[in-house]
Amino acid sequence: MTESKEQKIAVLTENADSDKNLILHGIKLAAAFQKEVCFVFVQQKKRHDDSELAKTVLEGYRKIVNRDIPSLRVHTVFLNEDPVKAIHPLVDEQEAILIIARQALYRKWSRAVRHSPVPFLFINEKQTTISDYKKVILPVDLRKESRDAILWASYFARFNRSGINAIAASDKARENKKSIQKNILWLKKLFSTFNLGIKVFKGSTNSLEIHFEALDLAKSSKADLIIILGSSYISIIDLIVGLPENKIIKDAGELPVLLINPRKDMYMLCD
Repeated sequence: MTESKEQKIAVLTENADSDKNLILHGIKLAAAFQKEVCFVFVQQKKRHDDSELAKTVLEGYRKIVNRDIPSLRVHTVFLNEDPVKAIHPLVDEQEAILIIARQALYRKWSRAVRHSPVPFLFINEKQTTISDYKKVILPVDLRKESRDAILWASYFARFNRSGINAIAASDKARENKKSIQKNILWLKKLFSTFNLGIKVFKGSTNSLEIHFEALDLAKSSKADLIIILGSSYISIIDLIVGLPENKIIKDAGELPVLLINPRKDMYMLCD
């Protein structure tokens, strides 16, 4: 395990052929954000997998990337923890600023997402092409935490030269409208500060539905990424019927979904 404190893009591997797709996404984003990439294998304690095999596979991934892209710093981490307990060593010890995981394993990592101060990027491991993340859809609702999602959109605009299309919720209540307007003003000010282009559209749905409208827009316009804010409050019923973010990730198809946790103060990307 490395002692380095450089920020990293963490890729959750499964010792499977489909690791390659996630690794390519990790390399793409590490290069764009000028960060290190970290290949991670999390083995839950109740399982009895061959940990030495997993470590060997991780080391194999590292050697291949070092050979093909010598300028990219690569690390490997093996953790014998359940997903929630893996967050601390990944974020606080390894300085992971973004965690890439399989779309199909959202349920496995959903509790970890709700404890994470950094976003999870959920990828369809069956993708035939690697996204260039140039066209990004950003729904903006009434929550103040929407600014965390806005901030990540600005990272993609700044470091990857992505085009950002923001879609604002259309709430009827006066106070809700004010909250949305404040978020949009904050967005425009932030993007203006960095001289970044931004397109803002008014959606036709309220803050409860705007993420689904944004997903429809992202899919119909063939966007490369959608950035969404997770649930702020979670009831037992939510856990039974499924959270909105669960439904969005499930219905996203090959569209990558960046999921921001509004329940934790978000760690910031260092320039």
